[in-house]
Amino acid sequence: MDIIVTGLLLGGTYALIATGLNLQYGVARIMNLANGEMLVVGGFTAFALYTGAGISPVLTLFIVAPLAYVLNWAIYRVMLRPLVKRAKSRGMLEQESILTTFGLSFTMVGLMLWIFGGSYFKYSFLARPFVLFGDNYGLNRIVAFLCAVIICGALYLWLNHSRAGMAIRAVAVSPESARLVGIDVPKLSAHAFAIGGAVTAMGGAVISTFLTLDASTGVIFTMKALIIVIMGGVGDIRGTIIAAIILGVGETLVASLINPGLTLAAAYGMFILILLFRPQGLFGRKPV
Repeated sequence: MDIIVTGLLLGGTYALIATGLNLQYGVARIMNLANGEMLVVGGFTAFALYTGAGISPVLTLFIVAPLAYVLNWAIYRVMLRPLVKRAKSRGMLEQESILTTFGLSFTMVGLMLWIFGGSYFKYSFLARPFVLFGDNYGLNRIVAFLCAVIICGALYLWLNHSRAGMAIRAVAVSPESARLVGIDVPKLSAHAFAIGGAVTAMGGAVISTFLTLDASTGVIFTMKALIIVIMGGVGDIRGTIIAAIILGVGETLVASLINPGLTLAAAYGMFILILLFRPQGLFGRKPV
């Protein structure tokens, strides 16, 4: 039971991170390799506000979200929208966006090293035990999981039960068909990319409450988010959440029963199996 609960707590926070990338890739068609760096920005912001002004990381979410939205919207409009305009195919757009965001990730790492330095950062927030099913768990992890559930749940409901959310889903399924029914695809793509970045930054603020981060750790979270998105199916928020939980439980099993150093290898092992036997994702349909 201890392994399952720990895996669920970890998977919940993974879901929050991967949902942001899924929105960016599934709707805006941008494979954002700077996704992990946006997470670290959110973590740095929570760290700075908590240690400098005593603002709770939970309240920091309401500061991080709008700031990250504006930043990601500007990145899309200035750096990525020109790529979308000139791309002659989806494949060309994916290739150019990968190269562009790869460079952006290095730029963001350099800026964070310049501003915050190269040392690791961690702070003590609700770092006390919480009894659940007879075992002790960190209260900060419980709170982080609850925040992830609320954010992911709200996003899922918005995407499936609001007019704007359904328009975004229509763009994710077929941008060409969405244009035919009067949907402003460029505007919604920028909106989805910005929301995705905001969700990822909130994930960083949540994760910073129990994990140690530094300016260069973003790449690890980018890779894990990519694994979850492919496992769950591009554009499928439900699949992303379930895939994140599977990854969290899988990593916890490997760390507890075999060796903690093999968790990343286990994640890539699951990724390879999905690519070999279920490339369309857990809930995706096979191409006709």
